[in-house]
Amino acid sequence: MNSNVRPDSMARITTRELANAFIDEQIALIKEQVGDKKVLLALSGGVDSSVVAALLIKAIGKQLVCVHVNHGLMRKGESEAVIDLFKNKLDANLIYVDATDRFLDLLAGVSEPERKRKIIGGEFIKVFDEEAGKLEGISFLAQGTIYPDILESDGVKAHHNVGGLPEDMEFELVEPVKLLYKDEVRVVGEALGLPHEMVYRQPFPGPGLGVRCLGAITRDRLHALREADAILREEFDNCSLSKKVWQYFIAVPDMKSVGVRDGKRYEGWTAIIRAVNTTDAMSATVEEIPYEILHKITYRITHEVEGINRVLMDLTPKPVGTIEFE
Repeated sequence: MNSNVRPDSMARITTRELANAFIDEQIALIKEQVGDKKVLLALSGGVDSSVVAALLIKAIGKQLVCVHVNHGLMRKGESEAVIDLFKNKLDANLIYVDATDRFLDLLAGVSEPERKRKIIGGEFIKVFDEEAGKLEGISFLAQGTIYPDILESDGVKAHHNVGGLPEDMEFELVEPVKLLYKDEVRVVGEALGLPHEMVYRQPFPGPGLGVRCLGAITRDRLHALREADAILREEFDNCSLSKKVWQYFIAVPDMKSVGVRDGKRYEGWTAIIRAVNTTDAMSATVEEIPYEILHKITYRITHEVEGINRVLMDLTPKPVGTIEFE
């Protein structure tokens, strides 16, 4: 039987009991597959890679080597949260690579969205390859492949979490959640004891804030975007909109407009709020945000974030707009 096809008899994992049964079954399979050898995992902090990491830690402990690459385009506090959870709380064998300067130097002056994506993806592979090359005795590569990835790619996942592999390294894949749908991965994550906010984290593109800092990325505008995005997320948490809205974020275009601060004119950037709901990401509707909340978010961003003097709301559904700007 093709191991990449979900059997009809497999019950949808919706309860803690079913999740625990799945976890026990996978732990046995992982131990049988891996034995006493080492496994490498690119840990992004996203739902899928985090659940795979927690499952492997439970199964084989320090035989798992996690590599977390911070490309400098993460949301505020994300890399810190990954380190705190996996290194400090779960005692994972975690290698943290802060490659911020490396990525931002390569991106300087690049405004074309597709080129930005290629640079970020390509450099991620290089950084991961370098770290993998420093390690001894790695026999397996773990990936957070889930069932929709297999369905979309005809059974071949284009190195979803890693991007690519060193050519002189032969790894056997470990993909414990490859037959699960996203909602099942979340149930399993909670059963493994991962924090709710990590398991129900909203989708975040691989290039991160790189495709939300529109046009050529500069460090000061990227910093303003990260701070504004953190305020939006905090306010959505405060009024429980974070539970109702599938994806919400700030984009900051490379344009300035005149504003007033302390009685003086000054030029600042514009923050654009995007908040959408979708079931399949093929189409999306714009969530209606109460004006009272929008006013509060606008006040905080324009008063707390250096360099931003305007806040706009994007009211475009998909189609005609895409969910991301770039």
